[in-house]
Amino acid sequence: MSQINQADQASTLNFSEKLRSLWAKPWIPSRYGKAPFFWMLSFVIFGWKYLYETPGTFELAMIVLSICLFLPIYLYSFWISGWRAVFCIVVILSLGLGWANYNFGGSSFVIFAATMCSRFQQKRDAYLGLFLVLATAALVSYVMKFPTYFWIPAVIFSIPSAMGAIIGERLGRANEKLFRKQEEIEHLAALAERERIARDLHDLLGHTLSVITLKAELAKKLFDKDSAACKKEIIDIERTARQALAEVRSAVLGYRDTGLAHELRGAKNTLDSAQVQLESEVDVVQLPAAIENIIALALREAVTNIIRHSNASACHLSLKLIEQDIHFHISDNGFRDAQKTPEIEKGNGLTGMSERVRAMGGKMLISIKHGVAIDIQIPLHSAQ
Repeated sequence: MSQINQADQASTLNFSEKLRSLWAKPWIPSRYGKAPFFWMLSFVIFGWKYLYETPGTFELAMIVLSICLFLPIYLYSFWISGWRAVFCIVVILSLGLGWANYNFGGSSFVIFAATMCSRFQQKRDAYLGLFLVLATAALVSYVMKFPTYFWIPAVIFSIPSAMGAIIGERLGRANEKLFRKQEEIEHLAALAERERIARDLHDLLGHTLSVITLKAELAKKLFDKDSAACKKEIIDIERTARQALAEVRSAVLGYRDTGLAHELRGAKNTLDSAQVQLESEVDVVQLPAAIENIIALALREAVTNIIRHSNASACHLSLKLIEQDIHFHISDNGFRDAQKTPEIEKGNGLTGMSERVRAMGGKMLISIKHGVAIDIQIPLHSAQ
């Protein structure tokens, strides 16, 4: 017996919790604000009659029943669309027509039924629903010979109220779509920024750590043979590490601009340390900042790959302006045995380089002959 009582108490508590949670939830979607509650003030027309006439017991019961039926359907209509909206419209319209011979304020129900046509997603369906509500109200009023002080305000006031609701609803949906698009754009922008930072950090740290590793190995070899040269390499390691730290900070803040001249000097020093002879043909060209940054990063990535992955002894570099196109070329002789030429596997560096070039409307070609050759062509006007 006690178990049954406990089960009853548990079910009662669950029911009360459900009621409490239902009461705590918003009755109307937040995008409507408090306006739907103010719209219910139009029921002043429905109550006008009872300022000078006391309702009978039956009529009072019908008033209470009508309000109890109207309120939940009215609130529910803000959450639905489609055939559920049709159900709400039919019920509210029937309430209005049912009160026609007893209270001219029943036209308020007809007006509410007309405004509920705004719940349809398609504009065509909304205006069709409005037409059917007005036609039904007019036809039933004509057949049942309802008084003119009922159907005239029901028809006349329904038109501006419903059209305003339809336009407002469509505007609200358009704003929601716009907000969602803005959120999507912000999300994509954040992803693009993270990818940009990832590419830049890879280019910076991949190159710099390779240089530091190379110089550290060289310093280790020179430690017992040439202390002065070893000390010079250690000083270069410190300088490179400090420079890399500054560049990483700038890249994270999004305003890194090392410049091509700086990268050319760094490439020469790096290749010299790796005992790779650099031959360069660089025309004096005024490059836009965006293109200069892409070429500088491409040079950095190419040099990193040369000292990390190839056995090159020579490297050729050229930068020319040909018919309003920037042509950048860098190649090495790292694969001297043509029969053992490996296939190129694009890592993050080459992929990031290719993405930057395509973003500027350019082309990048990677080929292998005596070594890896990278050719980049970018239209000069793409940065304007």
